[in-house]
Amino acid sequence: MKMPPSLPATINIREPRWDQSTFQGRAKHFFMVTDPRNLLLSGATLEEARRVVEDYRAGTVHPGLTEDQLWRAKYIYDSAFHPDTGEKMILVGRMSAQVPMNMTITGCMLTFYRTTPAVLFWQWVNQSFNAIVNYTNRSGDAPITPSQLGTAYVSATTGAVVTALGLKSLTKHLPAIIGRYVPFAAVAAANCINIPLMRQRELKLGIPVTDENGNRLGESTAAAQKAIFQVVVSRIGMAAPAMAIPPVIMNMLEKRAFLKRYPYLNAPLQVSLVGLCLVFATPLCCALFPQKSSMPVSSLEPEVRDQIRKKDPWLETVYFNKGL
Repeated sequence: MKMPPSLPATINIREPRWDQSTFQGRAKHFFMVTDPRNLLLSGATLEEARRVVEDYRAGTVHPGLTEDQLWRAKYIYDSAFHPDTGEKMILVGRMSAQVPMNMTITGCMLTFYRTTPAVLFWQWVNQSFNAIVNYTNRSGDAPITPSQLGTAYVSATTGAVVTALGLKSLTKHLPAIIGRYVPFAAVAAANCINIPLMRQRELKLGIPVTDENGNRLGESTAAAQKAIFQVVVSRIGMAAPAMAIPPVIMNMLEKRAFLKRYPYLNAPLQVSLVGLCLVFATPLCCALFPQKSSMPVSSLEPEVRDQIRKKDPWLETVYFNKGL
């Protein structure tokens, strides 16, 4: 049999397969990255993908490797290994775990919102999960200390619980549909607290900025601020459909005889509706901003800007991994 032609070693798999300057290209990329089926891949499959990707980057092309197989290996690799450190990420912290984990937690938050103990418990579960995700998907390769992790976790959890309980008390005399939106308000507020705190080291010391070819130029706190702002917006957008649409549907269904006759179906229905929203909202909101974000050199802090100007006086734009 005739062997297929060898794959050229010139495909840039450090970048996504689709054009990241367009929303459509970013959406296709993140539908692959957040695919929950990646969670079912074995350790051997992940290591094989890592071997294919790292060998190809080093200039070694495995015999018989096709372009589709190479891109498949790249996306398996990206789903499980951190882009800056190369370390295998915590299973529940991976972006492929977002849909199954969030549909369960969010569905339960929307179902069990009437009592204070339930609010406390599910906000704690949600912020514990968020803390893992924010740490796992941080930008840069600098470590974060246990004390910083603990402070961020406690602060974010406290903020979410206080917001949820405060809003719950304010809305107790308002229509039931208003009370259903308390979990979303708490989650939005907590994201504004949790993400900056979990990534506080980036805000203090900066994240790596590079030129277009990936050459490291320094660390910038201005880039860190932009990256974290974009992630906060994406996360709130990700939660919005899943926490805004199901309450309206459930509020209508609970008035019907069907759910009154079978009340135990309330939670499964809520979780399923949330999951349906998240399947689309997660990749589409991740795609709001490019993963490899950019900013003008003129917008960097003065010392970093001067440092870059000494290396390359004509450089206009720097790039950085914004995290997820």
